[in-house]
Amino acid sequence: MKQLTKIQLLPGELELVSSTDFILTKNAILQKMKTFLEELQVEQQEIIKRYAAKLPQEVLLTSPKISRGENYKGLPWLVLDYPRHFVQHDIFAIRTLFWWGKFFSTTMHLSGRYKKKFQIKIIEHKIALGKNHFFISTGGHEWEHDVAADNYQSITGYNKKELEKAITKNPFLKLAIKFPFESPAAMEDKLCRSYELLLKVCT
Repeated sequence: MKQLTKIQLLPGELELVSSTDFILTKNAILQKMKTFLEELQVEQQEIIKRYAAKLPQEVLLTSPKISRGENYKGLPWLVLDYPRHFVQHDIFAIRTLFWWGKFFSTTMHLSGRYKKKFQIKIIEHKIALGKNHFFISTGGHEWEHDVAADNYQSITGYNKKELEKAITKNPFLKLAIKFPFESPAAMEDKLCRSYELLLKVCT
């Protein structure tokens, strides 16, 4: 008989694999986070009504969407996208991310004609974005969502000319803010405020 690969579980790993508590608790938390994002979606739909007349109408045609996965850099995640207009190289999206063990974040993602249309307004709102602790993507990876030092830099670290250069050199533009986990009420307020600020910047 062929000898099986020798795999050893550490005491903590053996304890986890012998119990259902962790998995059931994890599933319950993720369901609560999904419900939270569903309620946040309703708030976002109300907020965007105040700015809809000044936004490109085609970006409002697609309904909000909540997606879920188990392995973004090894960790579970949930995402609410609204607006979510992804057409070839023309992107206009605002993404609310719950990333297990990390943070909540709000990210505006622009590319193609939407980046060209709104980048000047974003540069003009540098002070407001900086005061509200927004970061700008500085990496070359458009689908990187980890708001970390090697991917994003604080807008406060740029003067106006530097920000203009940082924005215009990339084919895409991402503005992001992250929040440590707090009570749902506190998170709702912060996420709604950051969402509305991004809409204000564009309109």
